[in-house]
Amino acid sequence: MVTIKSKKEIEYMRDVCKVVALTYKELEEVIKPGMSTYELDKIAEKKMRSLGAIPAEKGYDIGVEGVPPFPATLCVSVNDEVIHGIPSKNKIIKDGDVVSIDTVALKNGYNGDAARTFIVGKASKEAQRLVDATKQAFFEGIKYARAGMRLGDICHAIGEYVHSQGYSVVREFQGHGIGKQMHEDPGIPNYGKAGRGIRLQAGMTLAIEPMVIQGKPNILELEDRWTIVTEDGSLAAHYENTILITEKEPEILTML
Repeated sequence: MVTIKSKKEIEYMRDVCKVVALTYKELEEVIKPGMSTYELDKIAEKKMRSLGAIPAEKGYDIGVEGVPPFPATLCVSVNDEVIHGIPSKNKIIKDGDVVSIDTVALKNGYNGDAARTFIVGKASKEAQRLVDATKQAFFEGIKYARAGMRLGDICHAIGEYVHSQGYSVVREFQGHGIGKQMHEDPGIPNYGKAGRGIRLQAGMTLAIEPMVIQGKPNILELEDRWTIVTEDGSLAAHYENTILITEKEPEILTML
């Protein structure tokens, strides 16, 4: 069931999403070649807790046998890692790396979710184009994120834009509703048919998240049961914000 947030709930959502935005602001300022992904994780956790929130991903259990709870505040995915990379002291960020970070904060019982992809140091033209296109895909999608439109309008716009740029979308993972639960209805794939799906209503809060691959769309799961990589070794990027559906333009809650 898709939840419609009350005015009070929307204020809680704005508050926790600001925590996420401020966390990314700090990460953007400190990320550099030579850092470990573990260092980034510790910085993010400290920032969240200083703002009265807790890292919702830390200890997150998907309830699948053999899959351990996620051990960190951040998912940090480098180069051909698409999503859910586990931070490690041994994973050192190098000049030119494409680093996708996804995190969720929890405060006052509500979740805020966003992802960003950074190119650390000097970017190749190919990497920069991928990262820019992934971000733009989000903005192409939310042109249709307003009351009265269909969910499929967002999904279709994202997929069509990504394909127009010569890239692939990840089909096995998707965006989602968000609120008291990290993942709520509806599921929001990054492809689909316009005019299909539920009709959007003011008060819905949605996490829209294009996950884009430079090469073919095929993905693999690593032995840690979390990290997802591109099968052909091509680069991937990820961009996400939590948004509020209104009668007019959507409100992007996880941007300052």
